[in-house]
Formats: sequence, C-alpha cells, structure tokens
Amino acid sequence: MSAEPGCLFCQIVSGELDAVVVHEDDDTIAFLDHRPLFEGHTLLIPRDHFETFSDLPAGLVEPVFSTAQTLSGAVQTAMDSVGTFVAMNNKVSQSVPHLHVHIVPRQPRDGLRGFFWPRHKYASHERMEEVGRRVAHAAKQAGEK
Repeated sequence: MSAEPGCLFCQIVSGELDAVVVHEDDDTIAFLDHRPLFEGHTLLIPRDHFETFSDLPAGLVEPVFSTAQTLSGAVQTAMDSVGTFVAMNNKVSQSVPHLHVHIVPRQPRDGLRGFFWPRHKYASHERMEEVGRRVAHAAKQAGEK
C-alpha cells in the first residue's frame, strides 16, 4: 500500500488516526465525515494514496465506484433518506489531497442547492461546439497514453 506522509486519510488507512469506519475491503475504506453536510455523510477512499480521479489507476476505477454504488444505497437505507448526492472534487475544494468520494443522504428541500454554485451559459452555440472539440481532442489524447 502506498501512503503519503502527513496525509490525514492515509493515517486513517494505517490506523494512526481514528475514524468511524462503515466499510473496508482490500481496495477501499469508507468512514463518516467528521464535518458532515448531514448525518450519514460518508467518505469513500482508495487505500492507496492517489490525489485525484485522474491519478486513479484503471484497475481501481471499478472497485472504487462499485463500492460507491453500494454505499449510496446503504447510506440511503440507513438514514431513511429519499436519495443521495455522490460527488468528488479534484484539487479545487478538495480539503484533503487524497481522492475521496462524498456520499451524502438527501431529502427534498434539505437546503442543499444544486451543485452549490451558479450555472453559466455558453456565449454562443459556436463557443459550445469549440469547447466540445477541445474536450474531445484532450480525451482522445488521454486515451492514447
């Protein structure tokens, strides 16, 4: 297992730091967020240290997201919620630089608003197409690596 010195989540994996663990397997560990949006707010992390989703090896994508899917249902059931919000930050707003998936129980009119930030329209359809071409080109290049 690879760990990053000083990483709070690596310290949870190693047992150096306490957490309320709700799931463990060979690839992942999940625990309650100590500053939850709502009770039941769970963080799922890979045991090995990867900072962002882009850093996660392809072989771990399925185990991590299969576990996220399972935990989404488990959090919903345990908290008697109508649904869940499943999200991940990459660098911006990532309070701990170790890949983590937030699984948050949701109720209608619970106070959370969309993605928590304002939406912005494209200046034109042409600009939207230009951005689409740029993203498609970058995705193609990433796939060729």
